[in-house]
Amino acid sequence: MTPALTWLTLTLLLALVYIFAPAAVRTLKFGSAWNAGARDKDMGDPGVLAGRLLRAQANLFETLPLMIGAVLIAHVAKADAAQAALGAQLYFFARLVYLPLYAFGIPYLRSLAWLVGLYGFFTVLMAIFAAPQAA
Repeated sequence: MTPALTWLTLTLLLALVYIFAPAAVRTLKFGSAWNAGARDKDMGDPGVLAGRLLRAQANLFETLPLMIGAVLIAHVAKADAAQAALGAQLYFFARLVYLPLYAFGIPYLRSLAWLVGLYGFFTVLMAIFAAPQAA
């Protein structure tokens, strides 16, 4: 497994944190019966923290499919492994800090973390376009 694929795998594990974090906060507010139930009834506002965590999750899910595709293309295209790994690593660490920055409502650093993640994505794309072309 290439380093970029390893970083992608870690990012997928991090995505689970993005899924479980808002669920845990909503369960604390609405109770375990709500969590175990069919959630047919609208319980109302989940609160500021749960709302932020849900928006952070939605934001991750907007870019994660693109990143998955880029890393897989880089792998298949035999792109520069170090450059692809750097991009995947930047994306991972940016997303690692993005969640708490969003949860605590820290505006400018959160945007900076998002930009670092975007830069990581473009780093992988640059590795793809610099890969040797098949004859």
